[in-house]
Amino acid sequence: MSELSPTPARYIMIGGFLGAGKTTAMGRLARHLTDKGLRVGLITNDQAGGLVDTKLMRNQGFATEEIAGGCFCCRFNTLVDAASKLTDATKPDVFIAEPVGSCTDLVATVTYPLRRMYGANFTVAPLSVLVDPIRARRVLGLDEGGNFSTKVAYIYKKQLEEADVIVINKQELLTPEQMDELITALENEFPEAFVMSASAREQTGLTAWFDVMERDTQGSRAAMAVDYEVYADGEALLGWLNATVTLKADDEFDANAFLKSFAADIQGRLQLQNAEVAHLKMTYSPDDGIAGEIASVNLVRNDNVPESGMSLDEPSTGGQLIINLRAEADPEVLLSAVRESLDSVRLQFFGLSATLDHEEHFRPGKPVPTHRDGEVVEVKGGCTPSTACC
Repeated sequence: MSELSPTPARYIMIGGFLGAGKTTAMGRLARHLTDKGLRVGLITNDQAGGLVDTKLMRNQGFATEEIAGGCFCCRFNTLVDAASKLTDATKPDVFIAEPVGSCTDLVATVTYPLRRMYGANFTVAPLSVLVDPIRARRVLGLDEGGNFSTKVAYIYKKQLEEADVIVINKQELLTPEQMDELITALENEFPEAFVMSASAREQTGLTAWFDVMERDTQGSRAAMAVDYEVYADGEALLGWLNATVTLKADDEFDANAFLKSFAADIQGRLQLQNAEVAHLKMTYSPDDGIAGEIASVNLVRNDNVPESGMSLDEPSTGGQLIINLRAEADPEVLLSAVRESLDSVRLQFFGLSATLDHEEHFRPGKPVPTHRDGEVVEVKGGCTPSTACC
C-alpha cells in the first residue's frame, strides 16, 4: 500500500443503527471542518452498491468513496484502499467514515487494527455512536411501540456498548424530562461511554460533539465480547433492498410530492406485513436539474411519517430515483412492497412511467472480520505487532 499521507490524518468513524441520522451528522461535521480550512474525505459503506448516502454527500461537494459488499470490519483492506484513493485525489486532513448501520464490533475489527498497522498515517478519534431517541427509548424499555426482535436489538445494544461517545441525535423529539430519563438509562447501562445530546437536523448541540471529534483520541480497552452467532442471526433477520428507477413524464410532475406519496405507500404495505422499518431513504435527481439539485425523503420507523430532506424548486419531467430500504422482514416482502407501490403511486401523476433499472434484495451474510484485535495494550515509546497506538 502506498503511503497515505506525509503527516497523520484524522480518522473519525460515526456509527449507529439504521435511521439514527448518521449521514446528516456526517455532513454537518464535514462542513464544520471544511469551513475551518481542512480538507475532508468521506467514506460511505453498505452491504450493496447504489447508496443514497453517497449521492447526498457528493451532492454537497465532498470527495466521497463508497465501499459496498459488506461492513468495514469485513472489508478492512478495501477501507484502507478507499482512504488511499481519497488521498491521491484530494489529500484529506480528515477522513470521516460511516459504517453499515447494522454492524457492530467496529473497535476491535476496524479502529484497533487501523491504529496497530497504520498508526503513522492516522490519529483516531473516539468512536461516536448516534441514536434516534424514540428508537433508543423503546429498545431500552422506557417506552412501548414498534420495536425490533431480541437478536436485532442485540446488535443495537452492542453498538452502544463499544461507543466512546453516545450522541442522542434529534433531541427536539423528546421533552426535557424524557431526555433526562434516556440519558440516565444510557449512562447506567453503558457506563464507559460519554453521553450527550444534539440535533444534526436542527444544528443544535453540535459544538461539544465536534470538539471531542477534533480534540480527543481513542483510548485503549479490552475488546468487548460479541456472540457472532447471535450477531449473524440478528443481521439475517433484516431485509435489505437497494434499487434505481428511471421516472419519465409526459408533462411536468411534482417530484417532491411523488417521493412522499411513494414512501408513505411503501410504509403502509410494510405495516400490513408487520415488517418493522429500520430505514427507508430515497433521492431523486432530475435530468433537467442544474447544479446537482436533488430531492430526498426519509422514514425511520413504522409509526413515523416520511420526511423531506431536500426539495426541488421546480417540477420535473424525468430523472433517476435511488431507493435504500432496510426493515426486519423477508427481502421478498420489501421487493413486493416497492414494486406494488411504484405501480400504484405513479398512476397518481398523469403520464408518469417508472422503469426499475436495477435492484438488489437480500439478507446480510454472517460477519467475518478481516482482523480482530482482542486485549489491547497501550505502550509508551512505540508499537509492536501485538499492540495499538494512536
